[in-house]
Amino acid sequence: MSLERWLFFVVTEAVLCVTPGPAVLFVVSSGLAHGGRAALWANAGILSGNTFYFILSALGVSALLVASHEVFLAIKLLGAAYLVYLGIQTIRGAGVGLPSHAGAGPVVRGRRLLVRGFVLQTANAKALLFFIALLPQFIDATRAVAPQILILAVTSVVIEFVVLALYGYFAGRAAQLARERRFVVAANRVSGGLLVAAGTAIALSDG
Repeated sequence: MSLERWLFFVVTEAVLCVTPGPAVLFVVSSGLAHGGRAALWANAGILSGNTFYFILSALGVSALLVASHEVFLAIKLLGAAYLVYLGIQTIRGAGVGLPSHAGAGPVVRGRRLLVRGFVLQTANAKALLFFIALLPQFIDATRAVAPQILILAVTSVVIEFVVLALYGYFAGRAAQLARERRFVVAANRVSGGLLVAAGTAIALSDG
């Protein structure tokens, strides 16, 4: 892989990460509902989903998922439905958003956010299509493929971690500055709406 090809991947990946999509919406929602530290767990879930797809790409298995439309559609719709459910629960304040007063509501553990992020990203049609249609454009077929995928995977994880961490940090700061009940209700509605939007975006995406 040439330096020019790698730099082009860096620019492309950065633009895709900064552009709001299901992953960004989920991390922002987690930051608003649970704070910046929780957003890091959501971030880790998204990145674990990406790593999973990088491994599948290296094995050539992801192409089989695209070929099997029924399996792909089922995975996508299940993930979308789960996010919409979480969004509705957050809007209702049913234990997954900010507590309406101090000490109220259970704390959502980091590993739960990690799993939710993983589910979101593996159900995201655009993420899968990125690895099927776009990723091969940055690989030099005349050289060993596995090392190139490893380089692109590490690059992607670093870029996306930084971008999503910044989104989550600022969302967490916004949540910390708004602990009065009226702001809590508003934050829950916004974060819940973002989750619903993320799920809807996945369900309506092509593929």
